[in-house]
Amino acid sequence: MSYSVDPITDNCYEGTTCLINKFNIRDEEKLDDIEAKITVAKSAELELQLFKDQFDDSDYRAIHRYLFSDLYDWAGVYRTVGMSKKGTPFTAPDKIPELMANCFARLKKMNYFLDLEFDEFIDELVDLYCTLNHIHPFREGNGRTQRVFITQLVRYNECDINFSDMNTDELMIATIHASQGVTDYLRDLFYRSITTS
Repeated sequence: MSYSVDPITDNCYEGTTCLINKFNIRDEEKLDDIEAKITVAKSAELELQLFKDQFDDSDYRAIHRYLFSDLYDWAGVYRTVGMSKKGTPFTAPDKIPELMANCFARLKKMNYFLDLEFDEFIDELVDLYCTLNHIHPFREGNGRTQRVFITQLVRYNECDINFSDMNTDELMIATIHASQGVTDYLRDLFYRSITTS
C-alpha cells in the first residue's frame, strides 16, 4: 500500500497501517493477498459487462464498490483523509467531489471521446487517466478502479486495451512520470496498447 496517511484517523487497526476490513485480517501482507485475489476476479467479471453511456462519478464509485465491498465498509465512498504516495500529494479530500464531477462533466461534454481521431483520443485518455490518478478519490484501490473504468471507456470507443498485458513496472514508471507532468511515456504505452476494431 505504501501511502502516507495517519493510521489512527484512517480506519486502520490501532497501532498498525492495516486497514480495518470485513475479514478482520490484521496482517497487511495477508490483506494485500486476499484483496488481490478478490479484485482480480471481480475485475474480470466487470470486463465482461459493457457500460452504455453513463461514464460518470456514480459509475466510478459503483466500480470501486463492486471491487471492494467484500473487503471494506467504505467501498465506493470517497476518502476523507489526506494522502500522498512516494512524495506525490493527492487531492485534498474536501475537493474530491467537485473535481470528480468536473472531470466527468468534461468527459460527457466531449461525447466520451467518440468523435476524436485516434491520436487525439489517446491524448484525451492520457489526460483523463492523469486527472483521475491525481484526484485519487478512494482510500485504497484507485488504480484498479481506474483501469476498469478506462477499459470500459476504451471499449465504448470501439477499441480495446488489456492492462494485464502491460508491463506493470512500465505502467508504474509512466504513471509516476505523468504525475510530475511528463506524459510522453504514458502516451506511448497507451498508443502501443490500445487496438482499434
